[in-house]
Amino acid sequence: MDVVEIQTKSALVRSGIPGVNFVINPYLGCGHGCRYCYAVFMRKYSRLHANAAWGSFVEAKVNIVDVLRAELAKKRHAGAAMLSSVCDPYQPAELRYRLTRGCLEALREFGWRIEILTRSPLVMRDVDVLKTSIGASVGFSIPTDDDRVRRILEPNSPPIGSRIATLKKLREAGVETWAFIGPILPMNPKALHDMVAPHVSSVIISALNYRSQVAGVFKTHGWGYALGNDYQKGTRAELKRLFG
Repeated sequence: MDVVEIQTKSALVRSGIPGVNFVINPYLGCGHGCRYCYAVFMRKYSRLHANAAWGSFVEAKVNIVDVLRAELAKKRHAGAAMLSSVCDPYQPAELRYRLTRGCLEALREFGWRIEILTRSPLVMRDVDVLKTSIGASVGFSIPTDDDRVRRILEPNSPPIGSRIATLKKLREAGVETWAFIGPILPMNPKALHDMVAPHVSSVIISALNYRSQVAGVFKTHGWGYALGNDYQKGTRAELKRLFG
């Protein structure tokens, strides 16, 4: 893993996500290396890793907290910001750089609402900030109930069980929790529902969109059926029925 430090000129990026005004991405690249990740396009913004394999590099925006504070100070009204849209804010590099925590502290100071989307139990480190922020919520990406699928398609990401356990801890701590079931990977919808439902207040479900990116690995492991529209639509419908 090639981890380098870079400077950024901006922190808040306008968002088209419903209910979120801005997104913040403290890192360019992601150490989790999900093989289906749509964010591979971010390589074109890198001067160092434009042709590198996704998941093989991380660029830490080491000045982002200072940049964010300056931007927040200029805003006339508080808004809502999400960490993150094209990286995991709690990927392994966060243990060293603590950029996500710095951004959360700045958002809390300026009275902004915080949304987090992650795969990592490291988010529990910052539960003190989340509990003292306005309307903070944490979502976990849980695209399958099967950890064998996770090991192949998300090779460097935390196990599914650890994500469920962290949702439980966050909920017990009084933090609002939700799940992002996407992209829809090979799964047992009923098993996934039973794992997730007790620990979240809502879910977002999204189909597998970049299928050509993973067609080879799906077919190699006997998951070719999951590439089809029937599976994607049928599984989404079943999940919606189960979650109500």
